[in-house]
Amino acid sequence: MKLAIDVFYYEQKAKIVGVLFERSTDIMPMDIITKVIPCTAEYEPGAFYKRELPCILSLLEEVDLKTLDCIIIDGYVYLDSNRKKGLGGYLYEVLVNKLPIIGIAKSYFFRDDSLVSEVLRGDSLKPLYVTAIGMELKDASVFVQSMNGKYRMPTLLQIMDTETKKI
Repeated sequence: MKLAIDVFYYEQKAKIVGVLFERSTDIMPMDIITKVIPCTAEYEPGAFYKRELPCILSLLEEVDLKTLDCIIIDGYVYLDSNRKKGLGGYLYEVLVNKLPIIGIAKSYFFRDDSLVSEVLRGDSLKPLYVTAIGMELKDASVFVQSMNGKYRMPTLLQIMDTETKKI
């Protein structure tokens, strides 16, 4: 099973949504997990993980990690060609049972063909930026490319985004 996670901040709260699914071609999630917690950290430029990681870990408390074979996050695994960790790298580091992490970012942060793959989906001319740890980047890119949906964002990630912003 795969778990995609996103966080939305509002009124000093963080709403964390996890979408569970089996295959990249799934149209609907098997389950949607939602959790709201107090926002414990302010946004810090260059240290996004300090705000986001506690939220993700809070949601992971609701999931049997042994049932997962992959976690997908909104963000980068690495931030530069020296493998400076991004959110996905920090998440991987703290997991006792290492699970592959796929980072999917909508905006360009850096370019290193060995660490970031641009994935074009549908008719979009704007790529998604895919990074990975615990699995080959090529495999992560193929997975994202194969996800259901005819637009830039895969259907399950659109569903997650919509759920995240429901207050």
